[in-house]
Amino acid sequence: MRGSTRLLWKLSFIVLLAIVSEAVVSPEPDLSESGQNKCSANDGSLDGTETGNRREAAEIRTRAEERKPKGNGGGGGGGAIPEGAEMNWPGKWELFLKNSGVSAMHAILMPLINKVQFYDATIWRISQIKLPPGVPCHVYDEKTNKVDCWAHSVLVDIETGNVKPLALTTDTWCSSGGLTVNGTLVSTGGFEGGANTARYLVNCEDCVWKEYPKALAARRWYSTQATLPDGTFIVVGGRDALNYEYILPEGMNNKKLYDSQLLRQTDDPEENNLYPFVWLNTDGNLFIFANNRSILLSPKTNKVIKEFPQLPGGARNYPGSASSALLPIRLYVKNPAVIPADVLICGGAKHDGFYRADRKKIFDPALKDCARMGINSAKPVWKTEMMPMPRVMSDIVILPNGEVLIVNGAKRGTSAWNCAKDPNLSPLLYMPNKPLGKRFKELAPSTIPRMYHSIAIALPDGKVLVGGSNTNDGYKYDVEFPTEVRLEKFSPPYLDPALANMRPKIVTSATPKQIKYGQMFNVRIELKQEDVTKENVMVTMLAPPFTTHAVSMNMRLLLLGINDIKKVKPDFHQIQSVAPPSGNVAPPGYYLLSAVYNGVPSVGEWIQIV
Repeated sequence: MRGSTRLLWKLSFIVLLAIVSEAVVSPEPDLSESGQNKCSANDGSLDGTETGNRREAAEIRTRAEERKPKGNGGGGGGGAIPEGAEMNWPGKWELFLKNSGVSAMHAILMPLINKVQFYDATIWRISQIKLPPGVPCHVYDEKTNKVDCWAHSVLVDIETGNVKPLALTTDTWCSSGGLTVNGTLVSTGGFEGGANTARYLVNCEDCVWKEYPKALAARRWYSTQATLPDGTFIVVGGRDALNYEYILPEGMNNKKLYDSQLLRQTDDPEENNLYPFVWLNTDGNLFIFANNRSILLSPKTNKVIKEFPQLPGGARNYPGSASSALLPIRLYVKNPAVIPADVLICGGAKHDGFYRADRKKIFDPALKDCARMGINSAKPVWKTEMMPMPRVMSDIVILPNGEVLIVNGAKRGTSAWNCAKDPNLSPLLYMPNKPLGKRFKELAPSTIPRMYHSIAIALPDGKVLVGGSNTNDGYKYDVEFPTEVRLEKFSPPYLDPALANMRPKIVTSATPKQIKYGQMFNVRIELKQEDVTKENVMVTMLAPPFTTHAVSMNMRLLLLGINDIKKVKPDFHQIQSVAPPSGNVAPPGYYLLSAVYNGVPSVGEWIQIV
């Protein structure tokens, strides 16, 4: 920190020492097998065959240290992330909503309207909120004329908590999704009659779902949807779908499938390759990870360009259910020919973890390792470090300052109904720029278990919305882990009240709402600090992910190149940034634009890249 503010922080530090408190750390779990419930292995089948029934078992936590400048983050528009100070405030939990109406199995933040779309599975025929007057009940059994008058989709206002129920007719159980260029949610796949479905929900206050039950060529249950450089989608894998396909424009039915040798070769007896991790690389190709193997696939030629080293130690995809992220992408005023991209995969389970939990009622400790690989390196290699505790079914959330939050999940077992024990209540902060072995910090624990079918997503104000958890066949409350409809918000360390004067405020009237690739554009901020420079300021763009089953599809943070920063008047600064170079790096669509000063982000503003 420059001398002009160092004294202020020393004084603040002395005052804050009087209120120091330490995070509460949960004790180590009891690894005994007493009181364990058997996993449900019979919650339906797509095809009714023995293979289908076998596979179906997969589902049916105060102190601010004197700030120390670190790194050279913005000079010339590049370099490492400017981390600023070590933030020792452990974060804070708050109960946001007692009843979201629908248990959040799937979630996405809808652009512009700032509402979160939650939906569960229509097969349960019940939720905690009825369809509104005037919306007809769904007839789900034409022979008996049985109807479902419960809502399975809700829009939740992230400020007021108002809940708006929406009607869904095709089953969204264990489906996938993503946002179009214009911010429309496209949901794909699901269970039974929903397996071949593509659903569309426009981001407006009064819009309703449009459903196309025959849009997909294959039945997509536990599949992953990824956005391509042109803003269209690919859907990869799913139960009994060892292939992938491309989504055609709304209203059109796809008939063409592409076989995947990766999915065929990683389909072990417990599957472990469902909900594969799919990340758009900065070269426009797709990094696809299934079970313990990964490839780079060209969506233009459908050829495998590269095979990566195997990741040993266990299973990483459903039901082993590790969590993954494409780490923040550093951009420059002038970018290199090859833009680095790192993939992170944390936790998971033993390869036979699901079998042991489901059939033997033995809930093994989850994996503790967290592996990272530069996928554009000449010789890619997984570099592994250990988390403070084991995790399975966790959610990874990239924060607007480039740090990574790992939250939710369990310490033992796997995904699927009643197949995990020992809720992991303590979030972890992963700091990508720290040296290997020093990247994790344990934060304030929640009091609500977030087990199977939980979600976590970043909000514009910098908080993280956490919800869901239903490890039961339907809405049940007299069980070990009841169906959860409460929503929480978690404030990460950068929202420490002691840092409030360091938080930039974007001047929306002087910041564009739409940008083009490679465009130089200005972001004006209000910030009462003297040393607002390229060394301690970032401008970031966060793509809102579709989150379900510990997978955050299309989650992406761009650290933009900064050409210049100048003070335009007292406490107001203009940052000249450069938009991403192409759709390979940033697919067209809506992003949350944030200004970050020494690790403290502004409230995000919606910006569209076209």
